[in-house]
Amino acid sequence: MKGSLIACDQFQGRDAAALLIDGVLQDLIIAPRADQLLPEAICRGIVGRPVKGLGGAFVELPGGQRGFLRQTRGIRPGEPLLVQVTGLADDGKAIPLSTRLSIKGQYVVLTPDAPGQNISRQIDTLEARARLDALVAKGMAGADGQLGVILRSAAEDAASETIAEELSRLRALTEATLSALRGPPELLLDAAAPCARAVRDWPAPDIHDETPGSFARHDLLEAIDALLDVQVPLPGGAHMAIEPTRALTAVDINTGADTSPAAALKANIAALRDLPRQLRLRGLGGQIVIDLAPCSKKDRQVIEQTVRAALRRDGRESVMAGWTPLGHLELTRKRDRPSLRQVLA
Repeated sequence: MKGSLIACDQFQGRDAAALLIDGVLQDLIIAPRADQLLPEAICRGIVGRPVKGLGGAFVELPGGQRGFLRQTRGIRPGEPLLVQVTGLADDGKAIPLSTRLSIKGQYVVLTPDAPGQNISRQIDTLEARARLDALVAKGMAGADGQLGVILRSAAEDAASETIAEELSRLRALTEATLSALRGPPELLLDAAAPCARAVRDWPAPDIHDETPGSFARHDLLEAIDALLDVQVPLPGGAHMAIEPTRALTAVDINTGADTSPAAALKANIAALRDLPRQLRLRGLGGQIVIDLAPCSKKDRQVIEQTVRAALRRDGRESVMAGWTPLGHLELTRKRDRPSLRQVLA
């Protein structure tokens, strides 16, 4: 099919949402196990003693979980503290936390302790900015001066009543969360559910299908099964293998049966263009080490340009670290969701 589609359905008994563009799966969110703290979740935690060698302190979280906080200036051990989960941790490691909270909606983001009013730079017409300024001024009348507001680019085309309703709802939610400072560790605001995140963060689709069985109708069951295979086919018979380990994710690119002089460069370019999508769909991040199909050093500039362009399109927090002495290309990518294998385990 042509155009974009968001499908919301159940997958193996869990809430799930998928984004397809021109029939190709571009993003996938499946709800993890109930006790897992995901990025954006806000908790009340209890601060432990600072760990000098690590430059921060551990924080006791609900359910016996443990987080790690780097911003410890002015924070005393044993006191309750509101923290937000900023990433995912490997098994046995502490969950990364921050005291800089943000509560995100489709059009509005509220930022406690980060005062000010900001409008997305993508909204560049004076009329739209003036309208949004007036909406925020009215919606935030009487609010704490330390509560900041960010208007997202989607607000430009949204109805004023819709933005005002979301701002009112998020303000009430934020004020209730900030008032819950006293007590034992507790989850105060969970991360958004898959379909809510899809509506909030993905571009408005041509079709939005929330009816039961939508995954099967749009061939998403087969697409998800393919993500559990380490092999990813590429044009011309080439392929890449994506294998996560405890320390890193290894990517191996091969030309297959093609032995032409340009085969290696074509396979590398095709794989690197698709790699961010594959990592996103599989929920992989951290250190990425790529073993490219054999090519000369003079091709490295083309390869680096391909990687940078692919990472820009992906929009995730990623860095191309460079080349190893053995000729491997290294990337780092923020862990922003659990891996697909962990979710479905």
